[in-house]
Amino acid sequence: MTTTKRTPAPTLRLILGDQLNPQHRWFTDTDDATVYVMMEVRQETDYVLHHAQKILAIFAAMRDLARHLRVAGHEVHYLAIDDAGNLQSIPANIDALITHYQAGAIEYQAPDEWRLDQQLYAHGRRSPIPWRMVDSDHFYTTRHHAADIFTGRKQWLMEFFYRQMRVAHQVLMENAKQPLGGQWNFDHDNRKPWRGAPAEPRDARILHDHSALWTTIVDAGVKSFGKPSADRLAWALNRDEALQQLDAFVDHALPHFGDFQDAMSVKAWRLFHSLLSFALNVKMLNPREVVAKAEAAYHAGHAPLAAVEGFIRQILGWREYVRGVYWTNMPAYAGKNFFGHTRALPAWFWDGKTKMNCVAHAITQSLDHAHAHHIQRLMVIGNFALLAGLDPAAVHRWYLGIYIDAFEWVELPNTVGMSQFADGGLLATKPYVSSAAYIDRMSDYCKGCHYDKKLRIGERACPYNALYWDFFHRNEATLARNPRIGMVYRQLAKMDAAAIADFQQQAQTMTENLDSL
Repeated sequence: MTTTKRTPAPTLRLILGDQLNPQHRWFTDTDDATVYVMMEVRQETDYVLHHAQKILAIFAAMRDLARHLRVAGHEVHYLAIDDAGNLQSIPANIDALITHYQAGAIEYQAPDEWRLDQQLYAHGRRSPIPWRMVDSDHFYTTRHHAADIFTGRKQWLMEFFYRQMRVAHQVLMENAKQPLGGQWNFDHDNRKPWRGAPAEPRDARILHDHSALWTTIVDAGVKSFGKPSADRLAWALNRDEALQQLDAFVDHALPHFGDFQDAMSVKAWRLFHSLLSFALNVKMLNPREVVAKAEAAYHAGHAPLAAVEGFIRQILGWREYVRGVYWTNMPAYAGKNFFGHTRALPAWFWDGKTKMNCVAHAITQSLDHAHAHHIQRLMVIGNFALLAGLDPAAVHRWYLGIYIDAFEWVELPNTVGMSQFADGGLLATKPYVSSAAYIDRMSDYCKGCHYDKKLRIGERACPYNALYWDFFHRNEATLARNPRIGMVYRQLAKMDAAAIADFQQQAQTMTENLDSL
C-alpha cells in the first residue's frame, strides 16, 4: 500500500463479517473523512474448521454490503482473501491501513465474540491513535442485562428471563402485565410429529452462483468441510433477500411452525422452520422487525397464538438469554466439562457414515445444507454426544464450524450448556438426553434403521438405549437429586444387577468402537 494523506485525518470504521446491517446509524450520512474497512482474513476462516457454505455466504454477503455502501456514497476499503496486501489478521491489517490513510481514529461496532472483543480492545490500547467502540444497534439487551435480571439467583431460568422481556417490550401482551391467551408459554402444544401433512412449503430462497468466489477461496488455501453448493447457494446475502425470506416464512410456514417445530423427517429437512438465523446473526435482519412481523400475523388471524409464541420465544427469549449467559461467563465457560468427558468425535461426524439412521440423516443434512434445526442439534446429535461421553470442547468446535448461523456467543451456551450440560446446570435444568423412544416419537428416522429401537442389548440394539441407562447409572451421584429426572432413578432402582451389568457392557462395547456404529 502507498500512503494516502488527507486533511483532516480520516476515521477508519471496521465492519466485521457478522455486522452486515446497512441500517446501522453509521450509514445515515456520508462523510469524506470516513473510510469503512471490511476484510476477508484467514484469522476468521481458520480459528475452527468451518463449513464451506458458511465461509462462502459470509464473504459473498460482505461483498454485497460493500457494493451497497459504495452506491450510497460511502468510501469502502475492502481487503479480499487473495489481495496481495492482505496480512490475514484484523489487527495487522488495521495497522497497515492506519499508515496508508494516516488515520486519526479507529471506530468499530461491539464484537459479539469474546475473542474478538478482547483482541480489538487490547490492540486499541496499544495504538497511537484513539479507538472507539459503538453498539451494533442489534439486540434487545446489553451484554450484561441478563446478569442484572438474575442477580442473586442460583439458576438462570430462561422462562423467568423471557417473561421479563415480554413485559419490558410489550410483546404478545393482553395488558401491561398479562400475556395473551392467559399463559406465557405454549410449548406443550408444539410437539407434534409430522406425518406428511400439511406439505412442506416450497423453498422460495434465491439461488446464487458464486463458483468464482469459491474458487478464489480454495486457491487462497482456506480449508473447509461440507458441501459448498457454490453454484446454487441459497442463503440470503443482503437485507432485501432476507426480508423476502421473512415474508415467505410468515405467509407459508409460520401457521404450522408451532405444531411441528420439534418434528423430524427424512422426507423434509426444512419443514416449517424459518431458516432466518443466518440473516439474523449477521444482522441483515433486526430481531425487533422479525418479532413484530410474527406478532402482526397473529393479530391478523393468519397464524395461531401457539405458533407465534413459540417462534417469538426463540428470538425475544432464547436468543437474548444465551447471549447474556455467554457474556457473563466468558472466558471460563468455554472450558466447562461437568462430567469430565474426553472421548474424541467419531469419524462419522465428518461424513455422516453411521448405521444410526437418525444421526446419519441429521449429520448428512448438516454437511449438505450447513443447517439442522434445534431438535436435530439437541436431541439427535447432541444427545448422542452427551450419552457417549464426547469431549464437550470438541463438540463445541464442531457445532461452531458446521452451522451457518453458529457464532460463538449463541452456539457456545447452546452446546456447552443446553446440549452437553457441561456447565453443571447453570443454563439447563436437566441433561437433555433420551433413549430411542423420543426420537421415534418425533420422527420417522427409526423406520428402516439398521438398529432396533426397542432393543437395549445385542448387535442390533439401538445405541441410544444402553447409552441412556449407562449415562444415568454412572452419574447417579451427581444427578439423582435432580427433581426433573427422579423417574429415571426410580426405574433404575427396579432393575436387577444382571440387567444393569448387561447395559453397562453394551455401552462399553459401543463407546470403545464408536467409529463402527
